[in-house]
Amino acid sequence: MDKILNGLLYGWGFLVQSAKSGGVVLCNALRAFVINKLLAVFLPPAAFACVGQFLNIMSIGTATSSLALNNGWTSLTAKYKNDEKQLLGIWHGGVRITTFATIFTCIAAVLFCFMAPLETLFPGMSVRLVQAGILFSLPGILATNIITITSSVMIGLEERKKWSLINIAASLWQIIWVAFFLYSGRLSVLSIIATQSIVAAFFAIRVARQAGFSLKRIWSTNLDVRGPWLSYALMGIVPMVLTPVVLTIIRTTVDSSFGHDAAGIWQSVWKISDFVFMIVSAVLSVMLLPKIAVARSKDEFNRSFYPMFGMVMLCALVLVLVLYFGRNLIVPLLFSKAYIGAADYMHFQLLGDFFRTAGFTMALVLFAHQETKKFLTAEIISDVLLAVATMVCIRLFGFNGPMIAFAFENALYFIMMFFMVRRVKWNIQ
Repeated sequence: MDKILNGLLYGWGFLVQSAKSGGVVLCNALRAFVINKLLAVFLPPAAFACVGQFLNIMSIGTATSSLALNNGWTSLTAKYKNDEKQLLGIWHGGVRITTFATIFTCIAAVLFCFMAPLETLFPGMSVRLVQAGILFSLPGILATNIITITSSVMIGLEERKKWSLINIAASLWQIIWVAFFLYSGRLSVLSIIATQSIVAAFFAIRVARQAGFSLKRIWSTNLDVRGPWLSYALMGIVPMVLTPVVLTIIRTTVDSSFGHDAAGIWQSVWKISDFVFMIVSAVLSVMLLPKIAVARSKDEFNRSFYPMFGMVMLCALVLVLVLYFGRNLIVPLLFSKAYIGAADYMHFQLLGDFFRTAGFTMALVLFAHQETKKFLTAEIISDVLLAVATMVCIRLFGFNGPMIAFAFENALYFIMMFFMVRRVKWNIQ
């Protein structure tokens, strides 16, 4: 009876904590919904697929410029928030590494802009408009990094209100930006997507400064700690670069096998997966990551992780079932009637989303405790497996192939992560 009561109390506490993050999750969901809806209304499926391709390339740029250190900023800030000297040294090292990476990314982006086969990557689109979008994405990527870093630091400092303010303001500004320029027609759609975060970045800087996170304060210290960032950089940048590359290959394969419009339908199915993952990752990054980052014993970890893991999977199951049974209403609501065919291909994708949630929750444990080799091994295997399985499944199952491959890959990813987490070594037993 006591165990049941404790379980109910924990579940209630989980829901209360989730509700505190609900405003941010709701705004992020609203942003994703509105922007997707606007793009789907203004663009045919073929053009929508090209936008997805562009976002994949932007994701690579964001990852290489920030070294995908957002979870590192949260974990390290949470660990050293009570040691001001060490914390400033950590921040100093992180800012310097990010600055060098951003310069490298800008140079690489300019070379890519004029040397890559853009006609193949963006069929049916003007090369000049694509080049303009890539060049406009440079300040856009910098702005996105500023928002991500300041938001991550606020979580580590447990400045929940400021974290919420940054994310809510960023979502609202992005909606306004995309809506205004789409309706006015003053920028191409790729340039609009590339620059949507610029205004929000200035607001994020101002809010973060109030919490003590500012360049002036960071540069005031001579301590420059870069060592801890290496493992976080490797664990962040490899999947954040490799995954968009794999998705680009899949989209190109779907396009060449089934046509431009079919690629747009696949892109819409994937967007729904992104919607699910956005909700899950937003909650877990705030509620779970800071707790497991400071856990020093196996017992402490078990007490904080496994009850929350059970609640996460229960919520994921409910979300997946709602999306499945409501798919015929949700697809036209999120996109437009032109994308209604996506509803027929969501079942395997949603199964994959369920396992993706389980795998991501487990992966945060390896990430927080800097189990670099284990984490990277699982990530590389899973991404390569997704690409290969997609090619095979397209031949065997046709257009359902990418969704079946996604479910298969994420199921294996979860199994790998489960056994890797069980083998994590602890300083105190």
